Amino acid sequence: MGRRILETKIYYAAGDEKNGILEEAAQVIREGGLLAIPTETVYGLGANALDGKAVRKIFEAKGRPQDNPLLIHIPDVLWLEKYCVDIPPLAYRLAEAFWPGPLTMILKAKPCIPNETTCGLKTIGVRCPDNEVTAEIIRLAGVPVAAPSANRSGHPSCTSAEAVLDDFFGSIDGVVDGGVCQVGVESTILDVTCVPARLLRPGGLSLEEIRKIVPEVETDASIYRQLQEGEQPKAPGMKYRHYAPEAPVTAVLGDGLAGAGYIKEHIKASEGVICYEEYLELFTGYECRSLGKEGDPKEHARKVFEVLRSFDKTEVSHIWTQCPGEEGLDLAVSNRIKKASGFHIINV
Repeated sequence: MGRRILETKIYYAAGDEKNGILEEAAQVIREGGLLAIPTETVYGLGANALDGKAVRKIFEAKGRPQDNPLLIHIPDVLWLEKYCVDIPPLAYRLAEAFWPGPLTMILKAKPCIPNETTCGLKTIGVRCPDNEVTAEIIRLAGVPVAAPSANRSGHPSCTSAEAVLDDFFGSIDGVVDGGVCQVGVESTILDVTCVPARLLRPGGLSLEEIRKIVPEVETDASIYRQLQEGEQPKAPGMKYRHYAPEAPVTAVLGDGLAGAGYIKEHIKASEGVICYEEYLELFTGYECRSLGKEGDPKEHARKVFEVLRSFDKTEVSHIWTQCPGEEGLDLAVSNRIKKASGFHIINV
């Protein structure tokens, strides 16, 4: 898994020494290193987006497929014209409404963005994270930061610095510890190079909120199925099995009580389960994790990656998980669970 280095340094960006710590972290980016950074969604694995050699280190560390494009992070909308061309007015309307925040927009890239970052596409995903520490690191670095989720490729994303270190200790230069991420799922990706705009990945900003600004939005088929061989992904998370723990996963959709009953009827002693809090007592004696209360999408989003990752520290042979519907933030949670299962889904 990537290069070995002498030390993965942890940066605690708080207290009287905060300014010096942020400058030191920014220097890692400027000098072509890999730095895990906190955002409101999940932790990102950051490198100088304008430095092809630095970006290649991201792919190496993550074991990421070479056709899986990256996003770039900027500190504010004023940076947009530095790296994108033919920016539609819609992009500025969306930025005004939702930046900083969990929205990534696909835009036409300027030639200064290297092929290593775009994976050969003419477009690039851009977002402005809602995290003051990371925004300041980007400003101090003076370059956009390419930062896919800071996890081994295909595995559940990380929502804490501790989880990042589980995956990358000794293979990246540093981790900025910004605490636990508030949102818990990656950003929503919206392609604004087409009309109507197209939702490529549901995330921390709901489709319903976007439609208050852009009433006409199409949804990409990859949200509901895997891309096939030969299909070129325009954004992260579209093509490959993602967000998956070591054990295989089966997602159970439908009424909460019926779904819990189905799992109870079919689960084996060696298997684990993720269920709504209301049904935990049904699974006494099993490795069991709570997704939160049924009908609480914010809690589902905050917990989904944490609970998926937790099973890698157990001996379970298979994981059953309840899966929410597709309203609001639960569309993103449902998408992550389905992809974790490789779309092995049971409807009850």
